[in-house]
Amino acid sequence: METMEAREKNYGATEEHGPERAWRGRIGRERPAALGAREEKRWSVLAHLSTFLNIFTIFLGPVAALIIWLVFKDRSRKVTFEALQSAAYQGAWLAILGVGWALTGLLTLVLVGFLLIPAMALLTLVPFAHAAYAAYRVSKDGEYRYPIVAELIDNR
Repeated sequence: METMEAREKNYGATEEHGPERAWRGRIGRERPAALGAREEKRWSVLAHLSTFLNIFTIFLGPVAALIIWLVFKDRSRKVTFEALQSAAYQGAWLAILGVGWALTGLLTLVLVGFLLIPAMALLTLVPFAHAAYAAYRVSKDGEYRYPIVAELIDNR
């Protein structure tokens, strides 16, 4: 039988009922194993490459990055950071490009928008090139930080 002093010291948790037991009770299964370095790198690269889903689906790239974040948030801080970073970056670019193309479409009614079409076409390629570069850097160096987005995620 535990004494009151022993219960206060470990907050009523015994070895059998420690944090691991609490985690299992909350989720209903055991804590997933941590990822190895190779798996972390693989999933981090895939989080960045999820940008290319936007070519076919327009908006599922950030959703795929968020799914990667959701699956690995308890298993790897690195994958969590890279996936959140990728999702935020893609979301920002989708908003920027959506506004840009809408403005271009409206301005084509007065013929000025035709001049913006080549600029918007080039601007549309920027997030894909940057995501490819980020995936390459993660595969080689193990980490990449998008400008502005990485700082916002770190400060949250």
